[in-house]
Amino acid sequence: MVLQIPSAKTDPIVTWEALPPDFVLPDDPVENIQQPPLAAALTDALGANGHIQPEMLIGSNFGLVATVNKKTVVKAPDWFYVPQVHSIAEGTIRRSYTPNLDGAPVAIAMEFLSQEEGGELSVRSTPPYGKLYFYEQILQVPTYVTYDPYEPSLEVRCLQNRRYAMQEADEQRRVWIPELNLFLGIWSGERLRQTANWLRWWDASGNLLLWSAEQADQERQRADQERQRADQERQRADQERQRAETLAAELRKLGVDPDRLT
Repeated sequence: MVLQIPSAKTDPIVTWEALPPDFVLPDDPVENIQQPPLAAALTDALGANGHIQPEMLIGSNFGLVATVNKKTVVKAPDWFYVPQVHSIAEGTIRRSYTPNLDGAPVAIAMEFLSQEEGGELSVRSTPPYGKLYFYEQILQVPTYVTYDPYEPSLEVRCLQNRRYAMQEADEQRRVWIPELNLFLGIWSGERLRQTANWLRWWDASGNLLLWSAEQADQERQRADQERQRADQERQRADQERQRAETLAAELRKLGVDPDRLT
């Protein structure tokens, strides 16, 4: 399905300019307590499985900047991914990201649905611009993900001829994300003592990308199993030694020197 967006009177003039030093970035609170853990879990799994490189930029609630009709516009998605960015001076803190000026275009933008009416799916083509319109028409982000953790419901839109088209999920209800060569889907369970519906990654073979805590648990389990095997080997060795000593004692009682039998 292709979303039909009402045409603005004139196409916006988009340029990529540095954020003015005195520009006050929005500091709105997140919509609910689950949004930060959802974003952190997505990044954690990528990092724990070697999918994050130094030249990448992955962030959440971080300002993406464009200059539209000579006015600075900033949107802060709940999660985003840029494959390659320019390095910044050591000790400098990146306070925003301007595509094409600071590095490559944004490849993935993700929003977790809030109670605000149509906020993440708004196609408003005039200031302050709807989020869907901003990602599609201004930043032209190839993949836009919206997720409602309460339904739960996942929708993935990919840019086709400058319009977003909804992507179909597979039989496991996962959607292929080409920019990362991974599937994205919903997983219900516990993370950091919080039971919820999480967004998670799977590789092309269908293997779940484990969180760092899950990998640590697996390592502990393997270490415990190794210790148990080592204990069992020691017990078997002790039993063999005891049997050998008992047999040697019985032979000596019979006047046989067991050392001469070897």
